[in-house]
Amino acid sequence: MLCVGAGHMGRSHALAYHRIDGFEIVGICTRSSQSSSKLNRELGGGYAEFHDFATALQETKPDAVCISTWPDTHALYATAAIEAGCHVFVEKPLADSVAGAEQIIQRANASDRKVVVGYILRHHPSWTRFTEIAKTLGKPLVMRMNLNQSSSGAAWQTHKELMSTVSPIVDCGVHYVDVMCQMTGSRPVRVSGIGARLTDELPDGMVNYGQLQVTFADGSVGWYEAGWGPMMSETAFFIKDVVGPKGSVSIVAETAGSAGQSANVDAHTQTESLRLHHSQLDAEGNFAKHDELLRLEDELDHDALCQREQEYFLDAIRNDLDLTDHLDDALHSMRIVAAADESFRTGKKVELVQENSSNTVGAGS
Repeated sequence: MLCVGAGHMGRSHALAYHRIDGFEIVGICTRSSQSSSKLNRELGGGYAEFHDFATALQETKPDAVCISTWPDTHALYATAAIEAGCHVFVEKPLADSVAGAEQIIQRANASDRKVVVGYILRHHPSWTRFTEIAKTLGKPLVMRMNLNQSSSGAAWQTHKELMSTVSPIVDCGVHYVDVMCQMTGSRPVRVSGIGARLTDELPDGMVNYGQLQVTFADGSVGWYEAGWGPMMSETAFFIKDVVGPKGSVSIVAETAGSAGQSANVDAHTQTESLRLHHSQLDAEGNFAKHDELLRLEDELDHDALCQREQEYFLDAIRNDLDLTDHLDDALHSMRIVAAADESFRTGKKVELVQENSSNTVGAGS
């Protein structure tokens, strides 16, 4: 395994490879010697370090590559790794554009290599339960989600580097529209978006706040909001809420949603409990059932979730899992966030063209 990138996600994935029987790290590739050396020491030392991806790929000749770099490198690195005969794990978003995502998928299909995308919430027991309960609420669904981050210091610097290529709504939005697609099992048909540039510390044309709205073929609707920077409010920055005819279900993350936690990446996957509300009324017109607070006992920390992702990647390679749905779903979510960005820039809603005969998305694991 060649590990490319040693930031927050790259570190967690490297730790997983170091622990899982079946993976062997052959090298660490980063832009700076400081970050690769720091990760190397944490792993016990002794791994080869590289600062050029092409050189690392040629010299280590890995069976698999983990790409945890900036989104604008994903298509280039992933296709090069596939052409070198490697299986690929790539962090979300799959690429920084729909065309880049399509390129990766086409190369993977043509070469029969496995590509797994880092949709960490798909491996989270609490989010799986959240999604399953949402499916019992009837149709249509109203899905409300956000993750705003009041960042400063190193976190704000990281956000600014990310925004050299993608907006917050693209980078983070793919997670949550993927969840929406799983909840509805329906085809997204229409997207609109808004955005705002709240600082001049960004490249021309980039925004650090955005919201998307997506309509599905079954009448379900969802919105997702994301903003980054020191100006962002820490009030109501963590909303995960789904409403249907039969009631609603909400993630209640008292710790993760408290003041000072919005830029804590480890808190972003914390759930703590689910509140299930029933809409049924009795003969007097009062609620027939009390709300249920479902305490979640199987909460995993960030590194444990990353390990689950890599165990799935290993299983896909060893047992030749069919990843067609997995990659189709990644492409669907990329199309939705890209359409939101287009909508904001053009001031028009974007109608999504159906790409194949399937009427559903969100089926893959």
